[in-house]
Amino acid sequence: MQISELLSEQYTLVGIPPGDKKSVISNLIDVLKGHPSVKDLEAVRTAVHDREAVMSTGVGNGLAIPHAKTSAVDDTVAVLAVTQGPVEFDAIDGEPVRILFLLVGTPESKSSHVRILSRISRLMNLKRFREQLLSAETGSDLLSFLSDRENQLRES
Repeated sequence: MQISELLSEQYTLVGIPPGDKKSVISNLIDVLKGHPSVKDLEAVRTAVHDREAVMSTGVGNGLAIPHAKTSAVDDTVAVLAVTQGPVEFDAIDGEPVRILFLLVGTPESKSSHVRILSRISRLMNLKRFREQLLSAETGSDLLSFLSDRENQLRES
């Protein structure tokens, strides 16, 4: 599965306001309002914040991947966002983040969830790609950059 297939322009955002970690995560979750696979937005919010309380999902290099598994969704949903400015996220490298990838899956999708998280990390490993995402002017740009990068990885 391509990560870009989980997204559409509606779920890719550029220039979201920075703030504290909890408010930024909540803003990402709010984007899922009305998503056909989301049964209970507040249960999604609780699941993601509960997961974040266990251990920060700030994985370093300016990237955070807040995620959770919950029965409040029927299928895996995602949001990709770039903030206007840095967000303190208690990342493992101690640096703030600007690229966030929210991922919410069903409890039954454990192996798929792990594969997607791994793929996101692999995609974001390249500094040049992260810089490209940070230069995006629109959600459409984000989606296009992501799709292109996935295609490059698949071909190599």
